[in-house]
Amino acid sequence: MAEMPAFLQEQTEENIMQRMLERVPSDIDKSEGSFIWDAQAPVAFVLAEAAGWAQQVLQRGFAGSTFGTYLDLRVSEHGLTRRDAVQATGSVKFSGVPGTLVPAGTVVATPADEVTSETSIEYITKQAVTLGADGSGEVSIQAVLAGRQGNVPEKVVSVLGERVQGVSTVTNLDPIRGGADIETDELLLERYYAHVRNQGTSANKAHYMKWAGEVPGVGAAQVQPLWQGPGTVGIYLLDTEKRAANEELVTAVQQVLDPTQDGQGEGAAPAGAVVTVMAAEELPINLSVKLALAGGASLIEVKEQITEGLTAYLQGLAFTDSPVRMTRVAAVLLDLPGIVDYTDLRLNDSDELVISVEMGQVAVPGMVNAYE
Repeated sequence: MAEMPAFLQEQTEENIMQRMLERVPSDIDKSEGSFIWDAQAPVAFVLAEAAGWAQQVLQRGFAGSTFGTYLDLRVSEHGLTRRDAVQATGSVKFSGVPGTLVPAGTVVATPADEVTSETSIEYITKQAVTLGADGSGEVSIQAVLAGRQGNVPEKVVSVLGERVQGVSTVTNLDPIRGGADIETDELLLERYYAHVRNQGTSANKAHYMKWAGEVPGVGAAQVQPLWQGPGTVGIYLLDTEKRAANEELVTAVQQVLDPTQDGQGEGAAPAGAVVTVMAAEELPINLSVKLALAGGASLIEVKEQITEGLTAYLQGLAFTDSPVRMTRVAAVLLDLPGIVDYTDLRLNDSDELVISVEMGQVAVPGMVNAYE
């Protein structure tokens, strides 16, 4: 990658002051504290400051060194815009008196934690639901606020925002996912580079990836031409957490590409191409390992660190056609300060050195069984 030139970096206050003093006749006192020195010092300061501003102007003119609104302006020249934040979605199960109607718009939430000062995360039901004969009913929910904070694991939504007569409990049986923050500079720049370096034209693979990537919440897309024969295209999606996209995100991308799924060209895809958008298939990577811990290290904390490291490694592999390598997982373990050594490392109950990831699959963290 080209480096930014050293433009105006030599224009320091000291250098400017020295050049100015050199222009003063030698028979005039120009020592520090003299009239001439005191008159020129503020000018040197302002000129050096202006040189610094000029350097910033130069940096803000290039995508790789700019930021924020300036980056928005730069990428907009190529028709790109920063993706908005997305609300997390999922479902909850209500329990209570059979026949009870839980209206649409009912607020449910995670409990607040006074110890950690963690506030509740609120969701609203998207439809009404009537509890069945067994006293339960399941309904879709959506986070009130957009952003990643709406992504929570299973069985943490347990609070009713307001009392509903006949409802006793509420919980989410599955994780709530799909929430994404507004696109960061880093992700926007990555998408910009992909756009300008790998031009999407005439509905080639890069073009489909560009179309899908413009939908807020999409973390990656994989294209399978001739998915079910000539004239068909399969698109697999990940969310911004590099997990399988949820139903709402799949539907949103389907609407952009081929809403009728009949090749009529009603979306971005050309006429004649039948496009099917799908969530990627998650391939859990279960890890088992015997550890020798450093003094003072906690097994519980080390297991959490292993999960974090494994997650970061697998996210980097998402849709890259690269397999999961045991040697790379071992490197994750040995990079943790709490681990001195390990033995009996196994991935998915196997000692195979490589786990293949097929088209449409994404490797995700599974169970971590770490023991001493």
